[in-house]
Amino acid sequence: GARRGHPPDRVVTIRLQDALTGDVRPLEPLEPGHVRVYSCGPTVYGPAHVGNFRSFLFADLLVRYLRYRGLRVTWVMNLTDIDDKIIRGAAAEGITHTELANRYTAQFLADADSLFMARPDVLPRATDHIPQITELVATLLERGHAYATDDGSIFFRISSRPAYGRLARLDPAAMRVGERVVADEYGKDDVRDFVLWKGPKPGEPSWDTSVGAGRPGWHIECSAMSMAHLGPSFDIHTGGVDLVFPHHEDEIAQSEAATGQPFVRTWMHCAHLRMGGEKMAK
Repeated sequence: GARRGHPPDRVVTIRLQDALTGDVRPLEPLEPGHVRVYSCGPTVYGPAHVGNFRSFLFADLLVRYLRYRGLRVTWVMNLTDIDDKIIRGAAAEGITHTELANRYTAQFLADADSLFMARPDVLPRATDHIPQITELVATLLERGHAYATDDGSIFFRISSRPAYGRLARLDPAAMRVGERVVADEYGKDDVRDFVLWKGPKPGEPSWDTSVGAGRPGWHIECSAMSMAHLGPSFDIHTGGVDLVFPHHEDEIAQSEAATGQPFVRTWMHCAHLRMGGEKMAK
C-alpha cells in the first residue's frame, strides 16, 4: 500500500547488469514471478575462506532482495565433491574422496550458518548427478561437439562453437589459460579443447557409465546440475570473476551445444575480496 511520501502502486523495475553483453536491462523472468538462480558453490577439498564466501554472500544478497521484492526464487548452489584436489587430499590422508568431501561440506554449511547466509533451496553434489552428466556428454558426442581420446577421456570440440569466448571477450584462436587440466596430460585434437569426461586412472575414483569408465570434468558438472534443477534455460547465474574463463565460458558452450537453447539470461560476477591491495587467497 501507499506509504507517506510514496505514491501508491509505484513499481520500481529491477534492473541487472549482464556480464555477457554488458547491458543493464530489466529482470524479466522466463517464468513470470519466478526467478531461477544458479550459483557456483565451493569445491569441498578444504575449508572455504572469507574471500570465497564473498561470492556466496553476493548471491545470497541477490536472492534475498528478489524475495523481498515479492518474487519467488529457486536458488541452486552446487557442491563440487569430486576433483583433482579432493582426490589428492583424500589420498594424502588415507581416506576416501567421499569422507573428505563430506567433512568439508559440513564445515562449509556450518561456516555459512555462522555468516547468517540463507540456505540455498538445492545443494546438488556432483557425485549424485553422474547419470545427468553422462547423458549430457553422450548428447555432445552424438551432435559432433565432443570426441573421445585413446585413454577413454572425452573432450569438447571448441571449433564447433563459433561464439566461444563471448563471455570472457577473448579471441577463440588465443590459447586457453587457467584450465584445471594440464595441456599435455591428455591426448586431444586441439590444445584449447577442454575435458568433459576423464578416462579412468589407477588409484582414482571411477564410475562405469554409458560413455565409459571414468569421472566427470569440472565444467560439465555445473551444466548438468543447473539444468537438472532449473531447466535448459534459466534466469541468473552467479560466481566470482575468476570463474568467467574458462569455467563459465565452457558451461555456455557445452550447454547450448547440447540443448540448442540459450543457457542463461543474465550472468552476474562479483570481484575478489581484497585486503591491503592483495587478492584474498588460501
